[in-house]
Amino acid sequence: MSTRFVILHHMQNDGEHWDLMLEHAGILWTWQLEREPTTRDALPIPARRIEDHRLAYLSYEGPISRGRGSVRRVDSGLVEYEDIASQRVAFRLFGERLAGGFAMVRSRADSWALVALESGV
Repeated sequence: MSTRFVILHHMQNDGEHWDLMLEHAGILWTWQLEREPTTRDALPIPARRIEDHRLAYLSYEGPISRGRGSVRRVDSGLVEYEDIASQRVAFRLFGERLAGGFAMVRSRADSWALVALESGV
């Protein structure tokens, strides 16, 4: 089953990061990426798992409440999950900019990395 994903550029007074949001069971699993995933060659990217977000963020761009900056969509499309485990979430993205096999891999409690996968998962 295909679901949706979005990558948001989150700009704040104290810096910027990118949020990778994957739709799953009515919410958006969210990871904060240290830099923009522009191509598969730019990976791995260190990440931190943050709170789940509402589905409304799939199409939202603009200011974030309570003065937490603003967001701009940099990629979106469909995601197909290939493997979901506590230490690794493998998926295929069908985005405007990113396409192919990827995984979020956990190394410590909230330390993750976005990695590119070879053609097979």
